[in-house]
Amino acid sequence: VQLQASGGGLVQAGGSLRLSCAASGRTIGGYSMGWFRQAPGKEREFVAAIKWSGDTSYTDSVKGRFTISRDIVKNTVWLQMNSLKPEETAVYYCTAGLRFGASSNEYDYWGQGTQVTVSS
Repeated sequence: VQLQASGGGLVQAGGSLRLSCAASGRTIGGYSMGWFRQAPGKEREFVAAIKWSGDTSYTDSVKGRFTISRDIVKNTVWLQMNSLKPEETAVYYCTAGLRFGASSNEYDYWGQGTQVTVSS
C-alpha cells in the first residue's frame, strides 16, 4: 500500500484543516488506517484511527475536535481537524495496517507526512 498525505498548511489557532490520505496499490477496505503526528524533538504520537470495520479511536486530546473518516471507493482517508492549537504543530503521517491500535507498531505502511503549523 502506498500512501500520499496532503492538506497540511499554516493555520491560526482555533482554525481548521482537513488532511487527506490517498492510498494506492491495494484497497483500504481491509486495512485499519491511522494518523500519527510528530513535533520537533518529540516522539511520534497517535492521533486517530479507523478500523477496517469502521470503528474509530482518538487520542484524548483531540476527541470532539478531530474526525477521521474514509471512502473505500475513493481509497481515501481524511482527518478533519477543528479548533487547532499551537501545540498541535507537527508533521502528520498517514498509516495503514492489518491491526488496529494506538501504537505505531500496529501499522505497516506509512506516508511521507504533511506539515501542519498552527500559529498563536
